Amino acid sequence: MSSKKDNQILLILSIIERGKAKAYMDMLSQKNIFFNMQTVGAGTASSEMMDILGLGSNDKDIIISYAPRKCVEVLATDLTNDLGSSKGFGGLLMILSTSAMSKLTAEVMIQRTGEIDSKGDSNAMKSEYQHSLIMINVNPGYTDKVMHTAKKAGATGGTVIRARKASTEKTGDLSDINIQDEKEIITILAPDTIRNQIMEDINKEFGMRSEAKGIVCSVPVDKAFKI
Repeated sequence: MSSKKDNQILLILSIIERGKAKAYMDMLSQKNIFFNMQTVGAGTASSEMMDILGLGSNDKDIIISYAPRKCVEVLATDLTNDLGSSKGFGGLLMILSTSAMSKLTAEVMIQRTGEIDSKGDSNAMKSEYQHSLIMINVNPGYTDKVMHTAKKAGATGGTVIRARKASTEKTGDLSDINIQDEKEIITILAPDTIRNQIMEDINKEFGMRSEAKGIVCSVPVDKAFKI
């Protein structure tokens, strides 16, 4: 019988080499992870760093997945044990906890996965080091400058996603700030020991009162794997 903890829905953010999304999602489906959404982005690491990390192309497929904890633990166990089927995608996988979700949505996900072999090891989800995913939303053209500031504070690289502001309405205290419709979202995985410094340095140079009109936030990451 599944426990309430087993049925907790987790979010998986995967940033992989462009063109490998289909094979990657096929691998996830074999582990009963079926609810996936795909977009694209570009890595910010230098070519030299990409070669050192073995991450290949700078172009990235970004996969956002939701799955019950029991399924994620099976995936984490395979990654911890370095199983080949979960490797070779040229990127990074991050597991994040969700604080709430629609009851019906969660029930559909749990029913779809059904009863699975509980070979997953909960210890594989435990992280010796605490990390956070920093997200910086800025006007176009500031990615390189933001990453330069982030790297001075200890960041090693990130991924940029092009986006558009969903609403043109002006609200509250932001009515005097000209926010462009086109935006760039920079994501950086960083240890918590340097997270605050990275965020403070970026906000100081590229915050809402600057031309970049940056918004900086972070979310905790339960576990991260090279894939």
